Amino acid sequence: MKPYTYLLINLLTVIICFIFSFDKRIQFNKQFPVFLRSGILVAIPFIIWDIFFTKIGVWWFNKTYTLGISLFGLPLEEWLFFICIPFSCIFTFFCLDKFFNLNWTIAYNNIIVFVSVIVCAVFALLYADKIYTLVTAIITMLTLIFLHFIARVDWIGKASLVFFILMLGFFPVNGVLTGTGLEAPIVNYNPEEFLNIRLLTIPVEDAVYGYAQFLLNLYFFKMFQKRD
Repeated sequence: MKPYTYLLINLLTVIICFIFSFDKRIQFNKQFPVFLRSGILVAIPFIIWDIFFTKIGVWWFNKTYTLGISLFGLPLEEWLFFICIPFSCIFTFFCLDKFFNLNWTIAYNNIIVFVSVIVCAVFALLYADKIYTLVTAIITMLTLIFLHFIARVDWIGKASLVFFILMLGFFPVNGVLTGTGLEAPIVNYNPEEFLNIRLLTIPVEDAVYGYAQFLLNLYFFKMFQKRD
């Protein structure tokens, strides 16, 4: 059973969202082509980042919990991760935005961007010797600057609230990946390359990384949705 662990994590993350996508009140299934375009587009740079960090030993994967099928040093399950997780995140945003009035969050766009960019800049400067911390802070900072000042989206507050809600799923999923409930972690980290501040077993950088990934997926999802 162990070799199917990471695969099951991906499946359990996406299965409920996938089933409810066909609900007549939601009809997210009509957005599948839009999601695939945005999901694959965002996955490409993140997978390249993943491949590079795996190659230089920032993190590595415990093959005990994977099928043993790898491409460019990444397990098949890790490739699926970049579609399954964003799918569940975008589906959740789509539903919450559809059934609840979250427009009040627009008022917090400026403060969220200002505080987040300052915090990321400070951590990037203070921990420039820790590559995971540095790259995560820079990517998140640049993502927020682009969305707020160049793309001028008005949903950063809304997306931030939804991401906070998504943390309820983030903890069990990333928790198992980083060792919660297992004999050993599926994903292991070089302690010299990140802050070693963990949310249970999860490096804090993973949450920031996930935030940037979610924002970019949402940006391109909305862009392609509008074009269609």
